[in-house]
Amino acid sequence: MQAEIITIGDEILIGQIVDTNSAWIARHLNPIGIRVKQITSVSDDRDHILKALAEAAGRADIIIITGGLGPTKDDITKKTLAEYFGVGFKEDEETLAHVARIFARSNRPLLQSNKLQALVPDNCEVIPNKNGTAPGMWFNHNGKIYISMPGVPFEMMYMVEGEVIPRLKASFKLPVIIHKTLLTVGEGESFLAERIADIEEELPPYIKLAYLPKLGQVRLRLSAYGDNASVLQADVDLFAAKIKQRVGAALAADEDIPLEKAILNTMAVRGRTLSTAESCTGGFIASLITQHAGSSAVFLGGAVSYSNQLKQSILDVSAETLKQYGAVSEQTVTEMAAGALSKFNADYAIAVTGIAGPGGGTAEKPVGTVWIAVASAAKTTIKKFTFGGQRSQVIERVAINSLIMLNTLLNDAID
Repeated sequence: MQAEIITIGDEILIGQIVDTNSAWIARHLNPIGIRVKQITSVSDDRDHILKALAEAAGRADIIIITGGLGPTKDDITKKTLAEYFGVGFKEDEETLAHVARIFARSNRPLLQSNKLQALVPDNCEVIPNKNGTAPGMWFNHNGKIYISMPGVPFEMMYMVEGEVIPRLKASFKLPVIIHKTLLTVGEGESFLAERIADIEEELPPYIKLAYLPKLGQVRLRLSAYGDNASVLQADVDLFAAKIKQRVGAALAADEDIPLEKAILNTMAVRGRTLSTAESCTGGFIASLITQHAGSSAVFLGGAVSYSNQLKQSILDVSAETLKQYGAVSEQTVTEMAAGALSKFNADYAIAVTGIAGPGGGTAEKPVGTVWIAVASAAKTTIKKFTFGGQRSQVIERVAINSLIMLNTLLNDAID
């Protein structure tokens, strides 16, 4: 079963907003056996929308549309859908009552443009929008299913989970798709491929292995397709176990989660705590960690010590070290890590100092020069890097490499 997603809105095409809806929808369709064949973005233009709908119908069984359902004149999706299907409009009483209740609760007048939200094409089934005024619409036309939803992410998400997914399951006999993702760090895609080449050769035709590289990390995703969920799951688990054993210490997680979340999970299980001492990354590492629920069980906090003064007063870096070796040095990052351990009473610490650019570099310490230290009471690991790229890229590379180093230190603690 194949689907196509069409996002409508000039704001997407000019880069004013990023289309996160399509990725979210695709992630929720795949587990129920629906594969997204194509994602298309079109402007708020009648001809563009009509063409996109006609082309999608030639490629997919299910066409999902988001955007262009607001009350203003530039929102033309509903009108264009009615034209595409060759139908008129009807007033949906439940939608009108819902919209009226929303405006009554906030003591706002119900304008005519808001009342028009209850007008829907004659051939649609209304999908209730519990979080907004624009209803979703379900069309069954010439053997194809068309689903139109608002572009506002939280409105669309509730609609998909509460209404669209259950309706799709009830409407089609969908195949089973089983995914298993292993997160590896510190080894390149080609090295991993060589290491597990024989295991990949053993895979049956209904199981595919994908390599998904991303800045110091490679996700290995096993995907099985068929009709028997229990058989597929057993086979995927078997090959996943073989790969896990083969990649050894490069394995960071046996689920599809970010590296920092994998580290948090490991440290939480062991009852260990973490602190950070950041200079050139300006708190980016702490931000990556604290975006995850439950991070407080592990992460105690940290210091963003940009200035030498704060390196001394907060982290106990000595003035003599800074004077003799400079802020960007092995000696300074070592003392930063030690200070983060002792001052914050943590079991592990990450410390980083460097020159993120675009200015500040010298012949001896060019832009991109970074020192990273990860430390525990038993061991400290220190590395120097020279990263290329723009400031944001340098900061991201520093953060990911610091996490990879911490993951290695955690693995060493088991041995």
